[in-house]
Amino acid sequence: MSDDVVWHCIRHGHCSFMAKIETGIFCRNPYNVTGICNRSSCPLSNSRYATIRDHDGIFYLYMKTAERSHLPNKLWERVKLPRNYEKAIEVINKHLEFWPQLLVHKIKQRLTKMTQYRIRMRKLQLKVREKLMTVPRKKTRIDDTQARKAEQAAKIDNCIQSELLERLKKGCYNNEIYNYPFNDFSDIVKLEQEDEEYATQYVEPNENEMGLDDMEDFKGIPNSECGYTDADDDLLDEEVAKKQKRSKIGKRSTKVTSELEQDEDTGVRQMTLV
Repeated sequence: MSDDVVWHCIRHGHCSFMAKIETGIFCRNPYNVTGICNRSSCPLSNSRYATIRDHDGIFYLYMKTAERSHLPNKLWERVKLPRNYEKAIEVINKHLEFWPQLLVHKIKQRLTKMTQYRIRMRKLQLKVREKLMTVPRKKTRIDDTQARKAEQAAKIDNCIQSELLERLKKGCYNNEIYNYPFNDFSDIVKLEQEDEEYATQYVEPNENEMGLDDMEDFKGIPNSECGYTDADDDLLDEEVAKKQKRSKIGKRSTKVTSELEQDEDTGVRQMTLV
């Protein structure tokens, strides 16, 4: 059948690949080189036709000739194109050397566009992007309701627990509860112990630490003219230091007393330590 007859039937009859929209008439046939429904681009009304298709990122050059039109299973011949753009152009020029230049130019344009969108696809795959997930409204509403009820129940449980702990701390149950959780009971005991440690206490002063015994035994400073010298002062300091050391060990300290004696012959008063 002539190509013109086929085109006339497609154009004025019915074609399942034709898509008419407001901007124009397009073709959904995967072998169409431009995607536009016209006489030069229609793969059905041209017995000699070529195009480029993509299979999992690999480009192939498809060629159809009139000599194989009687063999539908061998109608298209495909050639794998290299990934390098320049080498792919050389392969196209080699296989389409004697083909119409308009068709060769359209094939090169299609190869350029396909190479560009393959580069963009690689960039998008390497780029981190957010994935949008659809969630049913009913499931979202159920989850929100469950979370709100769980929060209210947790508040009630916390209030009950705090009230029971407060009553236990005040001693309202008088140790009559036998199934009370051990961990909570130990926490209450710890709190009570801490309160006892930091409570204010009043104690009486220690007489040994304040040195009141020494003050009671000390009867005044004698006059230096009466025979009291610096040597006696040093001796008194040594005795006081020994007394304090013995009091720290825990033994009863010996009191140091001083007496003044007056010599009858000379009339001089002297201090003696007992």
